[in-house]
Amino acid sequence: MNLDLVKIAGVSAAGKSTLVAGLRELGYNARPVAQEHSQVQDMWQRIRPPRWLIFLDADLAAQGERRPDVSWDEPWRRTELKRLGHARNSADLVIDTSSLSAERVLRQAVDFLRERGAAAADGPLAELPRTGSVWRRD
Repeated sequence: MNLDLVKIAGVSAAGKSTLVAGLRELGYNARPVAQEHSQVQDMWQRIRPPRWLIFLDADLAAQGERRPDVSWDEPWRRTELKRLGHARNSADLVIDTSSLSAERVLRQAVDFLRERGAAAADGPLAELPRTGSVWRRD
């Protein structure tokens, strides 16, 4: 089955790895984009442009709660948002994950993909290496 590519971009600790894992478990061809670490504004579309781009945002408080090992501050957030501007503006769906559980974020993404007729495999796709820490599921 030829599955459309879904890329997930967003700020650090917004839940990209968690969402990718959930989508892949449901058979969607999802991959994370580490755009927040790149100076290349359109990196998300340079290698294998996706059919859909989902952007995840999270405020400083949520970032700090999810990744207490990192010192988050407003200047760094502005840097990330600048690096992510092209992806955010190009996204097919933007989800602010600040006050949402991982399950709720997954549900919003799946609803979006189903509404657009995105095909999913009959079973889970292989897991990808995780890039961030896993945040609490409510």
